[in-house]
Amino acid sequence: MKKIKYTSIPALILVIFMIFTGCKKDEVKSQESANPYFPRIFDNLRKLSAPQIINEGATANFNGLQFSPANKVKISWKVNGKEMSSDTAFAFKPTAGGEYIIKLDVTYNGDSTSRQTKVLVNPSTYTFKPFTSIVLANLTEDGTAANVVWTNITHLEYQVGKVSADGSLDVSKGTIAQHADEIVARAHIAGVPVIMGISGHLSGIDGWAIYESNDFGTAIRDAASMAKLVASVKAYVAAEKMDGVDIYMTDINSDSAPLNIHAIGPFLTALKAALPANAIVTVTAPVNYQHWEYPNLSAASWVNIHAFEDNIHIGPDAPVGQSSSYDFMVSGAGIWTSFHLPANKLVVGIPAFGLRYNTLNAAGNNLSYGSYDYITYKDIIAANAANATKEKADIARGVYFNGLPLVTKKAAYIKANGFKGAYLWAADYDAVGTNSLGAVIYNTLK
Repeated sequence: MKKIKYTSIPALILVIFMIFTGCKKDEVKSQESANPYFPRIFDNLRKLSAPQIINEGATANFNGLQFSPANKVKISWKVNGKEMSSDTAFAFKPTAGGEYIIKLDVTYNGDSTSRQTKVLVNPSTYTFKPFTSIVLANLTEDGTAANVVWTNITHLEYQVGKVSADGSLDVSKGTIAQHADEIVARAHIAGVPVIMGISGHLSGIDGWAIYESNDFGTAIRDAASMAKLVASVKAYVAAEKMDGVDIYMTDINSDSAPLNIHAIGPFLTALKAALPANAIVTVTAPVNYQHWEYPNLSAASWVNIHAFEDNIHIGPDAPVGQSSSYDFMVSGAGIWTSFHLPANKLVVGIPAFGLRYNTLNAAGNNLSYGSYDYITYKDIIAANAANATKEKADIARGVYFNGLPLVTKKAAYIKANGFKGAYLWAADYDAVGTNSLGAVIYNTLK
């Protein structure tokens, strides 16, 4: 009689499970061989989606990331090409200012995926580059660091502070995408001081006075609101690590203009007392008849004079023509050197925009107050690169502006006559490359 060998049920199940598992492993291996499982990075907190801007000594954290296949990938964090960590999270604490490239590599079964971002670090100590003449670029509240060619300037003024009549200060434009943080960091890395421009409401591209606007003037005429404004400016300059302030008060087109202008003196004194001793404190002023109203501004680091826009080529039946001529600049600069300050305390303004006529009357003059506007220099060049060598462009009914030859002539005068330097209004209006007005100013004055 044949002997029957019995196998227990648990043992049989184990054998079947082992056979099935073996087949499954082979199948997975076969599938992965035919269809590689590409590793993935899930950045739910968006740590890698945009550059981080921090101060030296602070930490840029890259955490909250997930990887697939989970717990199976090889991780490599690199800073400027050097491996720094293999952990799932990475904390980068730089010891010097600069721009750092952060790269994350994830590998599985020989396949890799990568993500990359940057960390911009504002240095804790920095040295300003030497200069013979000041080349100041103004950056409007809508400008960004991308609009600035750091090698073409010695100083930057960022119009980030809007003053209200009650003395409050609106700096919200600087918080968008960390614009102010980036501007200051990149400036300091380049050895360029950053001056905070504070103003009331401006008229538009030309950045000048609005009729019956008195916000800034009202704020500094009242002791309480002025003290509030000074405190806000002091706090913002310290928080953003800026290097000074420009009093860009344009409330000069109203019946209160004399009172507004007279108040600049006490406000200048209060600002200088509140800010660090080495802070740059400047004033921007016009060259028209209102120059008589300005107090003694010798305590300022320097005065920026708005030596463009003669205002005789606008308004009903005004003759069309160049409103920012060489002669007007020379005349305006002469007013300030004759009656107020020596040339070495004055920085002379040059425009990077043009006066555009949209409608003319039967006599060929400007039709009305609503028939003209302004256009940026970069848009004039975009319309036709050949415009760079001209003063008039065939746009609308004509655009009058400062091209390369005129700006070169102006900068040469500024240098030859001992002025402290020149400023361009505005950096975000300028063209790039060989047609840049800022480059011409810098190369002429250096």
